[in-house]
Amino acid sequence: MSPRRSYDQYCSAARALDAVGDRWTLLIVRELLTGPRRYTDLHADLPGVSTDVLASRLKDMERDGLATRRRLPPPGAAYVYELTGRGRELLPVIQALGAWGEAELGERRPTDAVRAHWFALPMLRALREKGDGEGVVEVRLEEGDFHLYVGAEDGPVYGHGRAPGEPDARLSMDVDTCTAIARGELSVADAVRDGRIEVAGEGTLAKGLRNA
Repeated sequence: MSPRRSYDQYCSAARALDAVGDRWTLLIVRELLTGPRRYTDLHADLPGVSTDVLASRLKDMERDGLATRRRLPPPGAAYVYELTGRGRELLPVIQALGAWGEAELGERRPTDAVRAHWFALPMLRALREKGDGEGVVEVRLEEGDFHLYVGAEDGPVYGHGRAPGEPDARLSMDVDTCTAIARGELSVADAVRDGRIEVAGEGTLAKGLRNA
């Protein structure tokens, strides 16, 4: 395990960067906001990170109390990583960085990797800003599906694939609409009114979106 590097400054921002300022750490947090994940899954969804760097960052996160490693019971019997309560407190940090970075997105470059679930946190932020209550929202894109736990206090913030069980709302849209929301160019309410998002479901969230 590598020794902790420090800015050696008595400042809360500097102390925070001591823990999460290394390259890849916050993106690992982004991936673990889905809940427990295997090392191989993390590596697959963090294109560009080497196995050595990923292993080192995960060990650092364990040391700093941001993540834990545990073995799943049979028949899984695989090791998974998951955020601690302290690690989950980084959600508003990730959200704030995402909001600040909207202006940096621009057009997708040919070298840019993309995963459908990378739209989950911008979509979650957009739904929270609209404020139509709490519940599970399933988002369907041609590139893949993901689901969101709007208003969740504990457990995963979002997940891969379709929602387990019947979601409170199901949103179908194309990737251009989802990208426009992620860039801050389009609100969810406007996208619904313009027919760019199809809303299904009978939950409070679905009704609130249809009445946007």
